[in-house]
Formats: sequence, structure tokens, C-alpha cells
Amino acid sequence: MPIRVQGVHAVSDQPPDSARQPGAMSGRDPQEPHWTVTRLELFFDLVSVVAMGQAVASLHHAIIEDHVLEGVAGYAAAFFAIWWAWVNWTWFSSAFDRDDTIYRISAFVQMFGTLVLAAGVVRAFEGDFAIAVGGYAIMRFALAGQWLRAAATNPGMRLMALRFAAGIAGVQILWIARLAVPGVWAGVAFVLLCAVELAIPWWAERERITPWHPRHIAERYMLFSVIVLGGTVFTSMIEVGSGMTAGTPFLVMVLVGVSGLAIVCSMWWLYNARPAHRLLYDNRQAFIWSYGHYFVFASIAAFGAGFAAVVDLKIGPLSDFPVVAVRWTVAIPVALFLLSVWFVHIRPHRPRSAHSASYLVAALLILLVVFTPTPLELTALIMIGAVFATELTRGDP
Repeated sequence: MPIRVQGVHAVSDQPPDSARQPGAMSGRDPQEPHWTVTRLELFFDLVSVVAMGQAVASLHHAIIEDHVLEGVAGYAAAFFAIWWAWVNWTWFSSAFDRDDTIYRISAFVQMFGTLVLAAGVVRAFEGDFAIAVGGYAIMRFALAGQWLRAAATNPGMRLMALRFAAGIAGVQILWIARLAVPGVWAGVAFVLLCAVELAIPWWAERERITPWHPRHIAERYMLFSVIVLGGTVFTSMIEVGSGMTAGTPFLVMVLVGVSGLAIVCSMWWLYNARPAHRLLYDNRQAFIWSYGHYFVFASIAAFGAGFAAVVDLKIGPLSDFPVVAVRWTVAIPVALFLLSVWFVHIRPHRPRSAHSASYLVAALLILLVVFTPTPLELTALIMIGAVFATELTRGDP
């Protein structure tokens, strides 16, 4: 059934007394007009991106220390925890945003857990996950409490809400138990528990789905991508400034900075080339779209770490780390971004072949220019070319 929504704005104005009146957490109307992103949701997004920044910084450090594989594994794990907690709260808030005192405090507790997890990222990269798991536990148990509240006040959705609460809390206990698992089995347990985490929504919504709003969800993801891109810009410009301070030729750093900004701006453009809400009326497609965003967001943030390593290379040699390996740390995230955006955003629209080729060919070319003398600058030109190609070939929006 089509959902009629007249316009979407960045931030909504909540009634001033809405947070003072705790009450039943009833599901919202998926056909509600003017459903907008709230200030609390944006605050939650900012805290999540701050935590992601810690994972990016640790990945950057691993790259320049020539521990790339270990760094990528640690980054993927830390990013999954932060991203998954954000995803769960985003979809819950789209369906049950009471915005009262209890709801807000629960959101703040989850933000606190996110920051605790971020504080433990460095030690997690070294193999000690205790602090990170503790932060994750705070987030997850707080969300489980919200689901219990929804179950208590929504008889028609009680089974679904109880499944969510039980699944989240039960798996969290297993995450804590995993701390005692030794060696390689800890890695195996991590992969299995991630799979179980991803399966919880499928299981919980077998009989009934939560009343989330397609346009609201699409806007939440779009705004989160903007904030992640903003974090990447911040990281990139800090690194460019460090390069200038270190005495690297001014024009060299300007060219590097312009190239990095061109890549980030192109990412924004390519991500927003198609309206996402049209893909979210089918529950199965919505799951694929949402889960696929792990690669979209992770690749955007990882580009910041790779770009920082390239700037370090401009400043001076990185011990014995091969130059071409540093270049891959930019090429792979950008290519992964193009492929994942094509898969979750473009492919489901069944676009013209030339439109899909704009993403796929650009990804291939970016992987090839790694072997040229100026891969970063060429990557920027390819991304700009992809933007022009998508605009010329997309047809009807």
C-alpha cells in the first residue's frame, strides 16, 4: 500500500511537554504525514559517528604500523558493533518514538554505552574486548528494556516485542561469555554471534512487522551518511593541515586535499542519486537494503583512514610499508562504496545498463589506477566522471 507523505524536513518540532508525560509506548502510524527526524535521533547519530571515528583512528594507526590485516579485522568488528546498535535503535525509534522521559533516558544510556565501546576500541584492536563488550552490553540491555516496555503496552505486538527483547538480551549474554573463549575460537564465535544478531529481526517479525515509516527510515540513513561523510571530511582536513605543518610542499597538500574533498562530495552525490524510500515497502527488500548499508557506511569511514595514510606517505616514508599497499587503503574503500551503493540503492530500481555501468566501471577503474603515479588524484577524477555519467544515464528518478 502506498504511503502518502507530504514533504520531509530535517528536524521536527516536538511539543514542549512531550518529554514530561510518560505513558503507553504505542506503535506509530506508518502513514503518518510529515514524519521527520527528531533532534534526539540526530544527537544519537552524532554520538555514533564519534564512536566510529575512534575505530577509524585505530585503523589508520594499524595501516601505518604495517598491521593492515589485523587492523581491518578489528575495524570491521568495532564498526559492526557501533553500526548494529545504531540500526536497531533507528528502526525502533521509527516505530515507537514516544519521546517521553523514559524514552529519552534510555536513548542517553545507549549513547553512553556507545562511548564506552569507543573507549575500548584501542584495546579491542590489541585483543582485549572487555571494555568494548561492556559498552555494547549497556546499549543492548537498554534497548531490550525499551522492547519490554513496548510489549507491555501493545497487546497486538507483544509477541514480536518479546522476541526482540529476548533475542537482544540472550545474545548479549553470549557476547559476554565469548570473552572467555580462547584463541581462534573467539574469532569463530564472533562471526557466529554476528549472524545470530542479524537473524533476530527476521525471527521476531515472522508474524508481524514493526510499524516503521519508509520515508523516515530513508531520511535517517541519508542523514547518517551525511554525518559519516562529515566525519571523513574532518579527518581528512586535519591530516592535510598536519602535512602542511610538517613542511610538505603547499601545492602538493592542496592537490591532495582537493582530491579528497572531491571524492567525498562525489560519494554524497552518488549515494543520493535515487530515492531510497521506494525500496522499503517490501519487508524483504528493506532488510537487504538496511544490512547492505554496513558496507556503505564502513567504506565511507574507512576511506578517511586510508586518506590519512596517504597524507602520512606524502609527509615521509612509512618504515618499510610498501607504497602500493597504502594506495590500496584508499582504492578498496572507494570501490567498495561504489559497489555497495549500486547493490542497495541502484540495482533494485532496475536502472538502464549504462546507469549501472557508471558505478561498476568506476569501481574497476579505481582499483586499476592504484598502479599509476597519482592514484588519489585519478580516483577523484573517476568519481567526478561517475557523477556526470549517472546524471546523464539515470532517466526518470
